[in-house]
Amino acid sequence: MRRLRLFLALLTLVLAFVGGAQLAQAAGRLGEYLSRATPSELVPGADRFGPLQGDPALAPAYQGDRLLGFAYLNSDFVNSTGYSGKPIQMLIGIDPNGVITGLKLVDHKEPIVLVGIPEAKILGAVNKLIGADLAPVARGKAAAPQVDIVSGATVTVLVIGDSIVRSATKLIKSGRIGGGQGEVAQAPPVSKTIDLAKSEVRDWESLVGDGSVRRLLLTNADINQAFEKSGNREAAVRPEPGEPTDTFIELYTADVGVPTIGRSLLGDDGYQRLRARLQPGQQALVIAGHGTYSFKGSGYVRGGIFDRIELIQDGNSIRFRDRDHTRLGDLAAAGAPDFPEIGLFLVPTEFGFDPTEPWSLQLLVQRVIGARDKAFLTFDLGYTLPEAYIRRVQRAVTVSDTLAPAAASAPGAVATAASPSAAAADAAQDEPLWMRIWRGDLVRIGILGVALITLTLIFFFQNQLVRRPAVYVWVRRAYLTFILVWLGWYANAQLSVVNVLTFTNSLITGFSWDYFLSAPLIFVLWASVAVALLFWGRGPFCGWLCPFGALQELLNNVAKALKVPQFEVPWSLHERLWPIKYIVFLGLFGLSIYSTAAAEHFAEIEPFKTSIILKFAREWPFVIYAATLLAAGLFVERFFCRYLCPLGAALAIPGRIRMFEWLRRWPECGSPCQRCAKECPVQAIHPEGHINVNECIYCMHCQELYFDDHRCPHMIQLRLKREKREALSSTSMRGGKGPATVILAGGKPLAAQPAGAIEPPPAP
Repeated sequence: MRRLRLFLALLTLVLAFVGGAQLAQAAGRLGEYLSRATPSELVPGADRFGPLQGDPALAPAYQGDRLLGFAYLNSDFVNSTGYSGKPIQMLIGIDPNGVITGLKLVDHKEPIVLVGIPEAKILGAVNKLIGADLAPVARGKAAAPQVDIVSGATVTVLVIGDSIVRSATKLIKSGRIGGGQGEVAQAPPVSKTIDLAKSEVRDWESLVGDGSVRRLLLTNADINQAFEKSGNREAAVRPEPGEPTDTFIELYTADVGVPTIGRSLLGDDGYQRLRARLQPGQQALVIAGHGTYSFKGSGYVRGGIFDRIELIQDGNSIRFRDRDHTRLGDLAAAGAPDFPEIGLFLVPTEFGFDPTEPWSLQLLVQRVIGARDKAFLTFDLGYTLPEAYIRRVQRAVTVSDTLAPAAASAPGAVATAASPSAAAADAAQDEPLWMRIWRGDLVRIGILGVALITLTLIFFFQNQLVRRPAVYVWVRRAYLTFILVWLGWYANAQLSVVNVLTFTNSLITGFSWDYFLSAPLIFVLWASVAVALLFWGRGPFCGWLCPFGALQELLNNVAKALKVPQFEVPWSLHERLWPIKYIVFLGLFGLSIYSTAAAEHFAEIEPFKTSIILKFAREWPFVIYAATLLAAGLFVERFFCRYLCPLGAALAIPGRIRMFEWLRRWPECGSPCQRCAKECPVQAIHPEGHINVNECIYCMHCQELYFDDHRCPHMIQLRLKREKREALSSTSMRGGKGPATVILAGGKPLAAQPAGAIEPPPAP
């Protein structure tokens, strides 16, 4: 175990080194990009740049000897990865007081801008930030300014605007400009935390009544009036369809990281699963809504971002990505309405969210005003955690508390460096999230690694194992039980066709390792499955590593032990049914090209989420569907795997490229012997004798038969010949004169001849 932990630590360091090398190429290049802009473009009136200062670098902009401001590169301070998966490089000008003075896009790989939408239109949207005073935003005294959304390039514009605001506020908070250090560094005398000791289950009405759940209600009339007041004439003349009193959207939100709120809205089981996912100090929000307007929208998965909602606190803002989101079917609180849209959103740890301080959820409302143009408005849903959930502790005043304000107010004082603790905190926030997740999940990664190594040994030494059928059967059952209970029900590491669709979609829309590395067990599983495809095809996953497949097989084993009759599907019908899963997969794949969100919805044909992730704690139609498939598997082993599983189909297609053939066959297999074909649990062996690798789950039952000299006809013949030879050899060795009788396994004499007339037969 110690060696495994050391190996995983080295792997993490290697990945960190590679990731750090890639980031280093994108960051710290202010000097390279600065030559692409004139000083006056970034800081009006400036005629020259001075030497670069500090790390990350700032370029002072002068008019003669007078300092007018600074220029910096956004990616030196914050992540600016766009739709393409590559950084969007912006030069930003800012004056000494924290006011944005100029912007210039110097490098990007955004396909939506390179082909289709003029770059000038993108710049026109983000230039709204020029003149914005971000010092109050950095101090939490003002909301972050918003950019105008460009239809068709939403993600690109949001990333650019977000990187400008976050980089500027981070620069101000560092104290290098804007006088931010003195006020920001001063710690409050009272620390506030969530009181984890208060935990109870409450109904919906009481949660809404005391503000635990906050509500925003907008009618069609509210939206129409807001667009009229906005001054956009084209938007005003296109009112919402329906009656003015109809609900446009009724939006609710709550912090389910608070024990009482989480238990009430998610149920005890759901809250415990959430706590297992959350990192220390991390929070999660539930957002629910109904009405004619969707707070999710239809294209969020395609861009990996929810562009209609934004979390804002202390002037900082963040938009949730699809990896932060889990769709919920309903809320557990008694009396809760039925919402068509409910989402559970994990707040990224790098955002620095403080649940005890006020925050708001901003809703972006759009209205189509032309073939490609839209008008936008924002509405805020404010949230303040009720005092009943907050624990206040009076903090002792330290020497640093008294010195920091004095140092900040001293004439000519300039903050040159942050304290070691602050620097460590900044470094922790700048570290990629996936690295922190991997470091905190080393135990589970190690257990999975041991399981994968064990399975590899089973495959490499399969011939020795299947020669002992009784041992092999219990090894297989024990392994499947581990996969079901630990990997599935405990770790929730069930692969899905949605992972395949998301991966292929990311190759089209912009690949990023960060998304896939954020779930260590899923990443390790996919990596091992990819390797296994080259060696054994789809069998290792479908037959050994799929928790739902393990559940089906174990239940069928119980059914057979209870003498439940097994139905053998006629071959003519079977070979017409198994292509169904390929049709299902191709349909989902084609739909995902149009809308990944819609494909994810129809991917519920997989009962994995119901039976494995949620452990049947779901709406009754989903539970009945999953139970029906499992019931069918009691009579037809692995019914779902054979005929409906789109993930199995997705893995079978690349599984054709496997490099080795590990399953042995005799020349007699299929002609005339049909025993393996009859006994294959999933009917993956053709009556002619060959194995259909697209359908094989690598259960190795055929290999048990292959070596069994009491069930395989070929091996029976070899055994009979061997016994005959041994018996004849033994008789001739005695040198007797009388007749010799050879007794075979069937109990009948083979011959009675003089001993000297018998010669041992040649070896087979």
